[in-house]
Amino acid sequence: MKIKLTSIYVDDQEKALGFYTDVLGFTKKADFTNGPFRWLTVASPEDPDGTELQLALNDNPAARTYQQAIFKQGQPALMLFTDDIKGDHERITANGGSFAMAPTEVTGSTIAQLNDTCGNLIQITQLARW
Repeated sequence: MKIKLTSIYVDDQEKALGFYTDVLGFTKKADFTNGPFRWLTVASPEDPDGTELQLALNDNPAARTYQQAIFKQGQPALMLFTDDIKGDHERITANGGSFAMAPTEVTGSTIAQLNDTCGNLIQITQLARW
């Protein structure tokens, strides 16, 4: 058994697609509509057939409340991992990303947080090499 899909709520799917592809560098995996519903996913270009991230519209009141509450608490809605957090920080900043926390060493890793412009904080983590 393995994880193939996870979701993040966004307040604007088109804006989220731009952020996750143009700023973070993911690739669009699936994009189709059925009436008012849009199924939209992105994947890592390093593993295009790996785990997909669904950019789910927060049009459900419970989803919107959840998304806003964890954002207000400063809790990341998504954690991404990298082997080069400083390089990714520079690349993402150059692509227009806005970091709430620059790369910071913490116990066992270096982390950074950025705003995805669609209602979420994203944490990027580089594990320490022992």
